[in-house]
Amino acid sequence: MARIAQRRLFGWKEIDELGDLERLKLVLETIPDEAFARLLEAQRFRGRDDYPVRAMWNSLLAGVVFQHPSIESLRRELARNGMLLELCGFDPLKGPAAIPPVWVYSRFLKVILRHSKELGEMFRQLVGAIGEAVPDFGEELAMDGKQISSYGNPVSDETKKGTPDGRRDIDADWGVKSYSGVDAKGKAWEKVTSWFGYKLHLIIDSRYELPVDFRLTKASVAEQPVALEMLDELEERAPTVMERAKHLSADKGYDDRKIIIKAYDELDIAPIIDIRNLWKDGEKTKMVKGSTNVVYDYRGNVSCLCPKTLTPHAMCYGGYERDRESLKYLCPARAKGITCAGQAECKTGRQIRIPLSEDRRVFTPVARSSHTWTRLYDMRTAVERVNSRIDGAFMFEHHYIRGKEKMEARVTIAFIVMLAMALGRIRQNQPALVRSLVRPAC
Repeated sequence: MARIAQRRLFGWKEIDELGDLERLKLVLETIPDEAFARLLEAQRFRGRDDYPVRAMWNSLLAGVVFQHPSIESLRRELARNGMLLELCGFDPLKGPAAIPPVWVYSRFLKVILRHSKELGEMFRQLVGAIGEAVPDFGEELAMDGKQISSYGNPVSDETKKGTPDGRRDIDADWGVKSYSGVDAKGKAWEKVTSWFGYKLHLIIDSRYELPVDFRLTKASVAEQPVALEMLDELEERAPTVMERAKHLSADKGYDDRKIIIKAYDELDIAPIIDIRNLWKDGEKTKMVKGSTNVVYDYRGNVSCLCPKTLTPHAMCYGGYERDRESLKYLCPARAKGITCAGQAECKTGRQIRIPLSEDRRVFTPVARSSHTWTRLYDMRTAVERVNSRIDGAFMFEHHYIRGKEKMEARVTIAFIVMLAMALGRIRQNQPALVRSLVRPAC
């Protein structure tokens, strides 16, 4: 299959007029859940089978596809939609008696929670299957953290040692995130947001906008340590992706020397990570080691100073030399023909090589000052669209989930549906529609 470029921003495909029932059918036909269903059936063994295991599981998937925020909402849909009831595997001839009561769903969800490992394995199978179907899946990766609010009551000091009661969320805690920058007038600004709940740490394919791996933690857990853990385990959890990964993009929240070294030195993935200004005392530039007139700023812009006038001239990027782990920069007077009064006296010569070891945060295999770096970093916005879809299409903006275990299972099931829909699209020879996962909520 030819390489598919990311031509435009994600948008729900209006021309794709599949109804919800057809979308659910596509998921049920694609999802690799046979072993999971047999496991649940084996556990039930000779117990009552008024509500078959497979029908119960299919109806939970239907709740995701049909965008139901609660079990009650799903039950109402089953009551008025006989075709959905039958597609899930319930007997429509039984009428209302075919619809499982709330307590049956509660017990079934408790069983599901005991098999989080199997749910995770199903997620990884789908990642691997898409990797087999799409040759460039996993080449361009992006990483981000997403807040997921809990609408349960926070635990007070008096009830810290309490047990779950359906109202409080004893697993969640408070997270804080700050955003800062400089406006058009040059005025510095900062915005601080806080939420009670959890944090979803994501690695996605930024070309196809699909999840590759994820972790769910309390809201207060920092992003960088989890990122290192995820990169450590990525080869085991997504081997197909690791064989292809070329770039990993992330915002400045992941600007950390350890992450950069982990990505490139150990995993051979070029980091495309925005940088924070950590230089002290208002330092604007630093001299390149071993040079007398070549300087760089914290964003990796390299300039040479005219030996006579000390006028700075931006040097021309000449590419990355992998065998030397160095970035090559060319004399601007010779490369672009600019006038330099001290050219004859310049000791830098025609070019200079700056090794990555000069500053591992500033100098990366793809030069920060290059157009390639800007293009690759722009692809990071794909993770924001995935986050938006999690909120809107998969109803994490409006949910009734309390507890880390339940939240993690619900996130995993949502991603399983997302990947199953994408894989179904690919198998229908419609790879351009892999991002059309569920219909937008009205």
